[in-house]
Amino acid sequence: MPAFSFRLRLMTTPFTNLVHYPTNTDAELDRLQQLCEQLAGFDERVSLEWLDGAMTALAAGPRAKPLVEWREALLGDAWSRAFADPEADRDATAVLQSRWSVLLKQLDPEQLMDAVDELRLAPVMLEWTDDDKAKLVEDGTIEAGSEDEEIPLTGEIWAHGFMDVVQASPEDWQEPGESAEEGIADAYDEALSRIAMLTLHDPAELAKTLEEMYPGEKLERDDLIQEALYAVQDLRCYWVQNAPKPVTRVVGNVPGRNDPCHCGSGKKFKKCHGA
Repeated sequence: MPAFSFRLRLMTTPFTNLVHYPTNTDAELDRLQQLCEQLAGFDERVSLEWLDGAMTALAAGPRAKPLVEWREALLGDAWSRAFADPEADRDATAVLQSRWSVLLKQLDPEQLMDAVDELRLAPVMLEWTDDDKAKLVEDGTIEAGSEDEEIPLTGEIWAHGFMDVVQASPEDWQEPGESAEEGIADAYDEALSRIAMLTLHDPAELAKTLEEMYPGEKLERDDLIQEALYAVQDLRCYWVQNAPKPVTRVVGNVPGRNDPCHCGSGKKFKKCHGA
């Protein structure tokens, strides 16, 4: 898909049943958009919607990671190249932190478990209107008649960002093992499938998947987005109780201080490698 400029309105509260929880201001989102445009010059994956989906996966995942740690893992050297100056780095980090803090509050597991039917998560998604599509054709960005093929569906890029993080972190996003309670594995797979469904662009593939997951139901795009957002909240609660256990280091027996050193030097351990 072609890279589009950000001329579209942000869809941060697309559903009427979204309870009012902390969200970012328009000014904060504008600054985040500018940050993404700078990063995109060094990493073509990055867009506002993709980054928000990726950050949502990080916030919903099993491990609480500091912003600096996951930023490096997610963006690599694109960050240091885009914001090489220390002052620029500090300012850009503050912009990223403003969105990160809101996502953590929206996905607070204690709040989610207290009201499982409430939709707290407000994503940053781009909604493409008919006027937007006509402008892209007029600008020559895409050819007339190719709008449906070229322009991403609402939430498509956001879901790609989410699933990119899941697929890049198998050590964190571990599927439930055989010892998991009955139904847990199916629920986990279904939640990820509801999010991954938003990445489907081909109408035939999407229709087939819809019939498999929601037989006999007619769901609109907003319905699918809402299903995906509830799935994110479900995953956040799942990981609170099922976070992967850290790998236990197995350390060999350490020689006594007066024992011969294991390196074969003939010296006592305390005089050699134990010094």
